[in-house]
Amino acid sequence: MPQSAINIIAHIIVLLTIPFHEVAHGLVSLWLGDPTAKMAGRLTLNPLRHLDLLGSLSMLILGVGWAKPVPIDVRYYKNRKLGMAVSAAAGPLSNVLLAYLFLLAYKLCAWAAVLGHGGTAMETVCLVLYMVVLVNLNLAVFNLLPVPPFDGSRIIYTVLPETLYFKVMKYERYIMLALLAVFYIGILDAPLYWLRSGALAALDWASGYMDVLAYTIFA
Repeated sequence: MPQSAINIIAHIIVLLTIPFHEVAHGLVSLWLGDPTAKMAGRLTLNPLRHLDLLGSLSMLILGVGWAKPVPIDVRYYKNRKLGMAVSAAAGPLSNVLLAYLFLLAYKLCAWAAVLGHGGTAMETVCLVLYMVVLVNLNLAVFNLLPVPPFDGSRIIYTVLPETLYFKVMKYERYIMLALLAVFYIGILDAPLYWLRSGALAALDWASGYMDVLAYTIFA
């Protein structure tokens, strides 16, 4: 498959994956007592409700982008720090869950292809499924960076003094611009690759039973 086609598919996967990430934030926040996302109409899988214009342009140009954050009001939480951390972690965890489910589908598809079922069409399906796995792991790792405005900064908030956290958040916009420059230069490429590879290895181990099952089905 041409690289241009692969890039287009990757962008489509990101577009379809973002709503799951954002809805996960909103749903967990709702379960914790905060109805803000629900009232804003953000508990929907419609990608258009979650797209950020600048973030989308950055994704197309730099390969790194962001969605419109789901509105959350921490005043509804009984424990503000814990509630913020849990609702923030829900997004990356939703990506890990999607990666795991699609890895199961990929293994089923891959064994079918290896054992001579489906031909070229099956191989193409396998490629798309594997791309979904990688895109979701990329989003999970990317969003767990412990710096604003990523989810990791909300998680680490639980162990930081409140005054220090909000001082850092004042510079969120500048930190974001600096990070975009860092990503563009490629400084974080290797660390993010190794983190994604570690996560993929863990999911591969946790889905080992599917290799046995798929071989049994298609052999």
